[in-house]
Amino acid sequence: MAAPLVQGVKKVVLAYSGGLDTSVILRWLQDVYACEVVTFTADLGQGEELEPARKKAEMLGVKEIFIEDLRETFVRDFVFPMFRANALYEGVYLLGTSIARPLIAKRQIEIARATGADAVAHGATGKGNDQVRFELTYYALQPDIKVVAPWREWDLNSRTRLIQYAESHQIPIARDKYGEPPYSIDANLLHTSFEGKALEDPWVSPDESMFIRTVAPEKAPDTAEVIEIAFEQGDAVAIDGRRLTPATLLTELNHRGGRHGIGRIDLVENRFVGMKSRGVYETPGGTILHVAHRAIESLTLDRGAGHLKDDLMPRYAELIYNGFWYSPEREMLQTLIDQSQANVIGTVRLKLYKGAVTVMGRKSPRSLYSQAHVTFEQDQVYDQRDAAGFIKLNALRLRLRAATRKGTLD
Repeated sequence: MAAPLVQGVKKVVLAYSGGLDTSVILRWLQDVYACEVVTFTADLGQGEELEPARKKAEMLGVKEIFIEDLRETFVRDFVFPMFRANALYEGVYLLGTSIARPLIAKRQIEIARATGADAVAHGATGKGNDQVRFELTYYALQPDIKVVAPWREWDLNSRTRLIQYAESHQIPIARDKYGEPPYSIDANLLHTSFEGKALEDPWVSPDESMFIRTVAPEKAPDTAEVIEIAFEQGDAVAIDGRRLTPATLLTELNHRGGRHGIGRIDLVENRFVGMKSRGVYETPGGTILHVAHRAIESLTLDRGAGHLKDDLMPRYAELIYNGFWYSPEREMLQTLIDQSQANVIGTVRLKLYKGAVTVMGRKSPRSLYSQAHVTFEQDQVYDQRDAAGFIKLNALRLRLRAATRKGTLD
């Protein structure tokens, strides 16, 4: 058996799901590193029962097991701040996987401090973005932490070899793991993602049976559903007049959006590590929230502030996608974004129908919309003759340029 790559590890906190990969990692750490392993399992709303992870960790000899419900923390402190920015990676992706990793990694570091562990470990592969997201967070929060990344060390580089290792070490394997999975899945309260295997050919359409949270839009109800979402300081706080906690609100939007086939995207994206990858995502509640937030901002956000936010959004989204949640530049941008949300208050009315979210109305006590100024009827507040000077001043450089080309400039 190969010697450990990271030297001197005595105790490691493993991000542990209880699935095949992380169960093999747990035992592999015990064998190769001969260290004590602490497991941490986070409930981020992935919709799975987590107690089996505890039982499997106990069976593998783990003494310190942490299983935590972080759904409210996840939505309040990570998802909502990101949605204040209207963040979309490459104009499409709502960053469901990306935004979960810094929270998991943060808790690993906190647990390492509490238990006296000198290392952390994750199950991300050496080809993907998650290894970067985990490790950038580790180092940002504890620069001297030791990091073990088994997929960059071991030779268990196929599903068959993982299963063989599990069988030889008496690690229980779910029956469906014996077959080759058609794709990999990552889920949390914000989204479900599918990638790999059957989806690696970007020309091949995903099978309808794959989807978990959404019905096919053509099979969604023939009757539209109208909902109202209330906002305070840029965050959604109520649906149809009923105040909800952040996680409960997103759960409700997931349910409503899912039954109307809202939130599916099929994306070929650019990974931070350099390659392109194809992913299919379901983000029903997030899609509704994104549309609603932009609608209330259109009413309450100053033009200059709104355009500046739009200019900064791709950079902000890229920082999250690449794993720089705890970077100074993301924190600086967040301060600017949060300041812009002070007056983003009000209610948006939306129609959900056959995969689409349509804005039907918006209102706010802090609205910058003045019907007295925009009306096409006679008004007392706007002198239309003022526009002539405004246009001439803005046209001056254009007129000078045209005159220069014609040789008529004095």
